[in-house]
Amino acid sequence: MSSSLTCTSLSFAWPDGTPVFDGLDVSFGPGRTGLVGVNGSGKTTLLKLVAGELDPTDGAVRVAGEVGYLPQNVTLDTALRVDEALGIAAKRAALHAIEAGDAAEEHFDTLGDDWDVEERALATLGELGLGHLGLDRGVGEVSGGESVLLRLAALLLGRPDVLLLDEPTNNLDLYARRRLYAAVASWPGILLVVSHDRELLDLVDQIADLRAGEITWYGGNFSAYEDALAVEQDAAERMVRVAEADLRKQKRELADAQMKLARRKRYGQKMWDSKREPKIVMGARKRAAQESAGKHRIMHEERLAEARERLDEAVDAVRDDDEIRVDLPYTAVPPGRDVLTLRDLEPAHGARVKGGFELRGPERVALVGRNGAGKTTLLRTIAGELEPVAGEARAHVPLRFLPQRLDVLDGGLTVAENVARFAPGATNNRIRARLARFLFRGARADQQAATLSGGERFRAALAALMLAEPAPQLLLLDEPTNNLDMASVHQLTTALESYEGALVVASHDLPFLQSLGITRWLLLEGGELTETTPEALTDPA
Repeated sequence: MSSSLTCTSLSFAWPDGTPVFDGLDVSFGPGRTGLVGVNGSGKTTLLKLVAGELDPTDGAVRVAGEVGYLPQNVTLDTALRVDEALGIAAKRAALHAIEAGDAAEEHFDTLGDDWDVEERALATLGELGLGHLGLDRGVGEVSGGESVLLRLAALLLGRPDVLLLDEPTNNLDLYARRRLYAAVASWPGILLVVSHDRELLDLVDQIADLRAGEITWYGGNFSAYEDALAVEQDAAERMVRVAEADLRKQKRELADAQMKLARRKRYGQKMWDSKREPKIVMGARKRAAQESAGKHRIMHEERLAEARERLDEAVDAVRDDDEIRVDLPYTAVPPGRDVLTLRDLEPAHGARVKGGFELRGPERVALVGRNGAGKTTLLRTIAGELEPVAGEARAHVPLRFLPQRLDVLDGGLTVAENVARFAPGATNNRIRARLARFLFRGARADQQAATLSGGERFRAALAALMLAEPAPQLLLLDEPTNNLDMASVHQLTTALESYEGALVVASHDLPFLQSLGITRWLLLEGGELTETTPEALTDPA
């Protein structure tokens, strides 16, 4: 039987009653599907429901076959060996026991038909660029990107019928991403992937657009989806203009009709007062006129109501993915002003900065390099979270650091309360007015941080840092596009375009970095920090 995935009348709401799905019906067949939608639309929630990590409020999820799930944030037990992380330790032990002459039946039961388990495991690790790990090595020193690939290797070895990937390129460098792309391109079963990575989404066969609890299908990859969506939105905007013109017309016709009816009423009253006709005739005429006027008025009011309804429907079809608006004049840094100085800096591990490094004025620096090269360690050392082994890192202006894990937020506090922690002198009204610019309007500012989606959590963390007092004139961002949908990446880009301070961004997302107007590119490689260019990074060996 071929594998299949079906959601029937699927409903889900959070414990506080917030609905996510209400009677969703959707099926996924063989092939690669990209699941897209704005942050908070329920993409991750849907994957968790399919994977069995969440229970639906109502309805059912039916899967024919085994499910493999790669979550957004992969954590591995540092006490495990690689074979344990891959889930093959028991089979390896049974295989080695049999090879040593132990013919106990339980060894054969454990191994089954998987006699080449070690060869397959090593081959899979090699394909994902993890061949250097070996099966007996501990995973304690594995980097964040290698953790993702190791978890993916475990899924590939398990040969699931349905593979669910939630932002799989998070924390992956350019080299590791290419290996993941190859694994996705060759996947034979059902694959459902949530991602903001354009290259990855251009490998899928179809796009499922999740919006307002419903899925709309688009054939082809993400580029084809964007083209189709652009055509749809052009048509939707034209329909809004047509509906607006019709609404104006109906308002005019209703006003004209009311004026005519008012004139007729005045004329009828004049005839009544002058008693030019018999009373019974005038009474019949008055009743007929009132009846006709009532029908006429109702007709025009119905037309006006229908025009308003058509306009509402047309407006609903136009997407309004708001942009973050930032106006922070106190973040401005004059050209030439000293912002950051590094002197013979040697972090706890990773790259060394021989001699000196100066950051002046509102420069924008991209920090790139392989997973495990030490980008995060360098940023944390600059931010003062880690003590260097030698040398110094000195910031000459107020700085803020936004880490990958977004742990600057207290999950038990609301968005507004989190921002207040960073700006204790600001009034509640001022905080809420500023938060509105980060799309947390009204009750959204009172949401607990723990209930936010990945993109919403990022926006809240960015708001907390950028609205902090004193205003940050140096921002350090570590993989800021992780967990963000396309609309949120655009929002972030817009926010950073209006930020007037200095910027240091560690990222593997080259299109995002290029959109920021980067002025300097720094490469961490082989324990050294060197200047590079984006052209040198687009075709890694």
